[in-house]
Amino acid sequence: MPSRQSAAGSAVAPPQWERATRHRYPPVLGRVLRDSTVRVAGGVILAMVVLAIIAPLLPLKSPEETDLYAVRGEPSSAHWLGTDEIGRDVLSRLVYGARVSMFVGLISVSVALVVGVPVGLAAGFRGGAADTTIMRIVDVIISVPPLLLAIAITSTLGVGIRNAMIGIGLIAAPGYARLIRGEALVARELDYVTAARSVGAGNLRLMFVHVFPATWPALIVQSSLGLAFAILTEAALSFLGLGVQPPMPSWGGMLRVGYPFIQTAPWMVLAPGAAIFVAVLAFNVLGDALRDVLDPRLRNRTATL
Repeated sequence: MPSRQSAAGSAVAPPQWERATRHRYPPVLGRVLRDSTVRVAGGVILAMVVLAIIAPLLPLKSPEETDLYAVRGEPSSAHWLGTDEIGRDVLSRLVYGARVSMFVGLISVSVALVVGVPVGLAAGFRGGAADTTIMRIVDVIISVPPLLLAIAITSTLGVGIRNAMIGIGLIAAPGYARLIRGEALVARELDYVTAARSVGAGNLRLMFVHVFPATWPALIVQSSLGLAFAILTEAALSFLGLGVQPPMPSWGGMLRVGYPFIQTAPWMVLAPGAAIFVAVLAFNVLGDALRDVLDPRLRNRTATL
């Protein structure tokens, strides 16, 4: 006969998904996969990414193909989400626009990482006058509204998707620098870093081999939130005509051409607006959930409640 658990006895057995992830994955990854919010938000993002990747394989019309007999046509069996002002299929442009948004987000975050992480790591590890100088410069940049700074950089470099990605990455880099600097200030005082320094490890080795890995959890969370910021900023720049240029489909560009017809053809703005909303919300929710899972201070606080 199986023994019964008393009311004050051992905890109830975890669900099957939790038991599976506990044994099949490393502790951190298993903890992430057991979180229901991470699974839902990650599933939405994964679906959007897969849809963007396989877009050429889907039975969709070309995003640049026009149908002059269906200009601003209502949603129908031929055009599930209707058509735009020159008869292009809104669904097709929405799916191909996801490719642009995801690509811009990925490259922009990569630029921010390449620029911001070394600066923040050096400031936090070295400290002193170098840290003070770097952080004051970062504070000045962060004090400028991000969208205005993105408009200024993109206008200076020139309109287009490449310059938009560079501009978004540059305005996001100070946030990464400040985050990594704070993490490096804590990590450099840890016992294993002190032990490595005592046996003769150089500054570069200490920074990149011992201190930098300690910043990964915060960096993962910030990158997820940064993807949401990049998608939203690219949409704003494209809406203003400074980002992706026609005829390349983009969600912001679809809003720009659709808003004059919002009363007569609302589907032209509802579809890209909903896509931007879902993508940004999913990345923000994923970032918040990852922070709760990966931050040991938040886990300990939750366990004591």
